[in-house]
Amino acid sequence: MTETTRELRGANMDIDLVPSDKVSWKMEQCPWNVAEKTTEHKCAVKDVSLCKYFRGIKKPDTVICAYPEK
Repeated sequence: MTETTRELRGANMDIDLVPSDKVSWKMEQCPWNVAEKTTEHKCAVKDVSLCKYFRGIKKPDTVICAYPEK
């Protein structure tokens, strides 16, 4: 099976895609959070976990995500 990935701009390097009023740049939302109407999911939590859909980072601040599109 071929996996589709997409690039999500504006990640902070904590790394999560939860929009915040404290940042001045445009951030896209985590597609998993959007689907579940939550802010629970994070791409990566330092020394704790990586999201199962996380596929890496593209400079300067783009997350490569493999969340399946419907």
